[in-house]
Amino acid sequence: MNRPLFAAWLTAIAAMLGSLYFSEVKGFIPCSLCWYQRILMYPLALWLGIAAYRNDRSITLYVLPIAVMGMLLSGYHYLLQKVPAMRGFELCTSGVPCSGQYINYAGFITIPFLAFTAFTMITLFMILARK
Repeated sequence: MNRPLFAAWLTAIAAMLGSLYFSEVKGFIPCSLCWYQRILMYPLALWLGIAAYRNDRSITLYVLPIAVMGMLLSGYHYLLQKVPAMRGFELCTSGVPCSGQYINYAGFITIPFLAFTAFTMITLFMILARK
């Protein structure tokens, strides 16, 4: 078994379950950027599980671009929350504002920060899996 593939799969599962917990248990309504991050993360949980089971390292060709896009999107989302000057570039125009913070642990851990961490970890695991 390829350990980086397995670790990436566990990371994607944890991120998916975490997002479902925040919306379905805690009742947090996702903003538009949160939905896009979910669109990028949820398939990774399935694809990486299959790849880990089959020890298929070629999945890195498909997962790496998606994980990097997720990093960029969640990084932008995090900046919207933490840098007031970025709010002028906010894309969310209706519904829940993307600059809103349902959680703020230790003054810096928000939901987009958690997504950024997961996408970064998956990216690093994919780089390790290729070697």
